[in-house]
Amino acid sequence: MKKVAIFGKPGSGKSTLSKGLTQATHLELHALDSILFKPDGSQIEREVYDQKHRAILHSDSWIIDGFGPISSFYERLEAADTLIYIDLPYAVSYWLVTKRLLKGLFVKPAGWPSGSSVIKGSLQSYKTLKLCPRFWNDDFMQKLQTIAKGKKLYVIRSIKELNRFVEEV
Repeated sequence: MKKVAIFGKPGSGKSTLSKGLTQATHLELHALDSILFKPDGSQIEREVYDQKHRAILHSDSWIIDGFGPISSFYERLEAADTLIYIDLPYAVSYWLVTKRLLKGLFVKPAGWPSGSSVIKGSLQSYKTLKLCPRFWNDDFMQKLQTIAKGKKLYVIRSIKELNRFVEEV
C-alpha cells in the first residue's frame, strides 16, 4: 500500500478514514479539497489543479482523499495500487453531511478548505448527493472492478466497517 485513492459520496467519511490511514501508514495525505480551492474558498484554475494532481501521482507514495474533476479521478484510480471506495447508504451520507454542517456552525471541520463556507459547502454536498445515483451505481462498480485488476480494492458499506478499517489493514 503505497498509492492509495479514497473516494465516495459526500459525507461518507473519506477525510476521517484518510487521516487514520495516514497515521497508520505514514504516507502523505493529499485532500483534494485543499488542492482544488484557494484560501478564499474559490476554485483554482484547472491547469494549476492538473499540474498539482499529476505531481502527486508521480511521487513515490501518497493517499489522495476525494473525487475532483472526473478525468483526474480516473487518472488517480489507474495510478493507485490501493482503491478504497466508501459506499455508505444514502441516508447515512445525508446524515453525515448534516452532522458536519451542524458541527461546522461552531467549529470548522478538520481539513475544510480555508475561507470556504461550511454552509455553502454542505448545500453543495446535498446537491451532489441528489445526483450521485447517476454515477455511483452498478455501471461504476463494474468499471471499478476492471480498473482494480492487479490492485487492492476495498469497498466499505457501513459505519462499522469504516470505523474498523484502519485497525484491520
